Amino acid sequence: MNSNLLLSKTLFASAITALTLGMSTLAVAQAPAGYPADYNKIIDAAKKEGKIVIYSATDTKAVEPLIKDFRVMYPEVQVEYNDMNSTEVFSRYISEMAAGGNSADLLWSSAMDLQVKLVSDGYGLQYASPEISGIPQWAIWNNSAFGTTFEPAVFVYNKRLVSEDEVPKTHAEFAKLINTKLDKFKNKVTTYDIEKSGVGFMFITQDSHENKDFWELAKAFGNASVRVQSSTGTMLERISSGENLIGYNILGSYALTRAAKDPSIGVQMPKDYTLVLSRVAFISKSAKHPNAGKLWLDYILSKRGQTIIANEANLFAIRPDVKGDANPVALGKKVGAGLKPLPVNPSLLQYLDQTKRLAFLKQWKETAGKK
Repeated sequence: MNSNLLLSKTLFASAITALTLGMSTLAVAQAPAGYPADYNKIIDAAKKEGKIVIYSATDTKAVEPLIKDFRVMYPEVQVEYNDMNSTEVFSRYISEMAAGGNSADLLWSSAMDLQVKLVSDGYGLQYASPEISGIPQWAIWNNSAFGTTFEPAVFVYNKRLVSEDEVPKTHAEFAKLINTKLDKFKNKVTTYDIEKSGVGFMFITQDSHENKDFWELAKAFGNASVRVQSSTGTMLERISSGENLIGYNILGSYALTRAAKDPSIGVQMPKDYTLVLSRVAFISKSAKHPNAGKLWLDYILSKRGQTIIANEANLFAIRPDVKGDANPVALGKKVGAGLKPLPVNPSLLQYLDQTKRLAFLKQWKETAGKK
């Protein structure tokens, strides 16, 4: 074949490919249906920024489907995703802000109280997301902090070693079980290390409000020499193996995902009350890529993003209009009036006061510490 003709064909094919990709990018990078007409300005600015830096307490593996779909919508925005535990999200961001260096554009964490504290201390950017009409009002604070998921705190047990009639259905039954069968459950009960786990501390302090017999339960933990961990995954692994028999206040999204593929794992939602956590996201006021932050926030609050959160990330959607079993409506049918979603507001901050926090930890150690 004539070399000039071959070159011309190659250039023509390349031009067609480039045109196709350009049209595809143009098509997917338009403002979603129903968004304000000037939203394209945010998209254009985010393209120029080129990336978003996220600090998150959500496992990278769970978030991969979200990142992939976000990049389909906005291929010119790279996602730098940093997965750490909830206390590390808070501490790293605070340290970097104090040092005056670069940090996250957006923080997304299960430690609701720590997130709300950062926003109340002035670190959050106010932004009226076009998606706020789709999520409950209790999940939005000051147009800065946004709840994104609806995840129950559950009891988890080893189905091979804990019989169905032993499984506690309420918090009082949990305390009674380990007190009356101490020979079986001594050193076999697990929960979060509330000094190291932000979400664990939040769940326990909220428990102390909801449960009038909370300190009796804490005493039962002490009698059983409760084993504490900072990682949900570690607790689930040890319950599955039989090293531990039962777990308390474990994040239900992870537990139910594990139970779906692990026949040793059983999950019980407490019938007296079930605390519900919502992972809180906010855009940093000091964000280097604030427009990319807005795109990510709007995406994870959108029905499209929430559908992936529910059905691929297995984190439970906060939007009631998402199909499937992982949404507030379906969870409400299972638990009923006992469902207690934690509101995204400063009421969560009570035990972040240093004096109150230390006093609570002291009482917890004295009551629930190993005997």
